[in-house]
Amino acid sequence: MQMSFRWYGEKNDSIPLRHIRQIPGVTNIVSALYLIPVGETWPYEDILALKNTIEAAGLTFKTVESVNVHEDIKLGLPTRDRYIENYRATLKNLARAGVEVVCYNFMPVFDWVRTDLAKVLPDGSTALFYEEDKIRGLKPEILVEQMEHGANGFKLPGWEKERLAHIKKLFALYKEVDEEKLFANLKYFLEGIIPTAEACGVKMAIHPDDPPWQVFGLPRIVTSRANLQRIVGLVDSPANGLALCSGALGADLDNDIPAMIRHFGAMGRLHFGHVRNIIIDRPGVFHETAHKDDAGALSMFEVMKAYHDIGFTGPIRPDHGRMIWGEEGMPGYGLYDRALGAVYLHGLWDAIEKTSGGKQA
Repeated sequence: MQMSFRWYGEKNDSIPLRHIRQIPGVTNIVSALYLIPVGETWPYEDILALKNTIEAAGLTFKTVESVNVHEDIKLGLPTRDRYIENYRATLKNLARAGVEVVCYNFMPVFDWVRTDLAKVLPDGSTALFYEEDKIRGLKPEILVEQMEHGANGFKLPGWEKERLAHIKKLFALYKEVDEEKLFANLKYFLEGIIPTAEACGVKMAIHPDDPPWQVFGLPRIVTSRANLQRIVGLVDSPANGLALCSGALGADLDNDIPAMIRHFGAMGRLHFGHVRNIIIDRPGVFHETAHKDDAGALSMFEVMKAYHDIGFTGPIRPDHGRMIWGEEGMPGYGLYDRALGAVYLHGLWDAIEKTSGGKQA
């Protein structure tokens, strides 16, 4: 297991690498080239510069999150072939720089969705919050404005201002795309990139939809064990795998996260772990909380034990954290709570390791 930490680069992150380096057990940085427009090829020189910056801080750069998928690919438009070719070129450049895992998502229009980026919790900390009833009463363009307003001046991942400026056009295009069409478009994309990924030694890891249900009527397909099983079967290759996010999938209590880890881990299709805890107030209403096992609806012990039991050697990172101790930064991505989460998760791992005789199953 490689304990990892997501970092948004020197120009878009308030956290310096030297502080991340001080978190016990964290060795690997998860990052990306955030200034490259979605769909364009990532230049090797820029990837190498990012790698050199990270390695100069005493950390490794083996995991990318995300190489975003252009909307034309998700929509199945004729222009998708050009963007798939660019994606293949990016994978080759990343592999040349030593990247081993590439996380991506296939969510139409929106990436992760929340209705409040700073809900005040009883202890005075703030957290990301989702309430389905508020979504039903909003126009999509209003949500975009609210997300930008609550971003504390940061560029939120998956909420590119330039792309979402055309949100009404995007929604019109998606009127012709249902879940089956989206599955077909994902299959076409995977058929285009997985042979390249396999040839250059990169493992592709699709991220679950967050939340794992339709938002504004848009189709979402990375939502359940059955759908994940279908996705890894679209192209039968070890390179076609999953980034299993406990918080995203766990918002639906029908999803048994430890069982999923064991199932897809046994298949060799689990390439990246996002671990966070959430409190579910009622169906469709949840917020992030501390990672501690009894802080939310999910058992971090059972999650980490499942990873240990499958002998997981890939990257795991603490996911969205609260903002605590007066910290200001990108919502969900402060230093302090995620650092606490990383140490807590590593502590669970160490305890599991020692009580199992130091052996992974």
